[in-house]
Amino acid sequence: MAKVSAIEKNKRRRKMVDRYAAKRAALKAIIKDQSKPMDERFKAQLQLAALPRNSSKTRIRNRCDVTGRPRAYYRKLKMSRVALRELGNNGLIPGLVKSSW
Repeated sequence: MAKVSAIEKNKRRRKMVDRYAAKRAALKAIIKDQSKPMDERFKAQLQLAALPRNSSKTRIRNRCDVTGRPRAYYRKLKMSRVALRELGNNGLIPGLVKSSW
């Protein structure tokens, strides 16, 4: 089980990304638009840099919903391989059968 503080920190980051998503997208559109004057684009770049770092989507870490484990994460199931195996062995995941031969 991951530290509760790490899990909560990641949740705060997700909320902040949602809060600033529209603002970041608007500033990035201004920065990429070559038809805008250079000083306007530079000003938008400074405003983007002034936003909180945790408002960037790349700061979010994929974590298992069951255990909070950050590694060996399956995006489709939103859980780690360890939790997947445990729940699969207990028959709690429909359609998942333990392989044996």
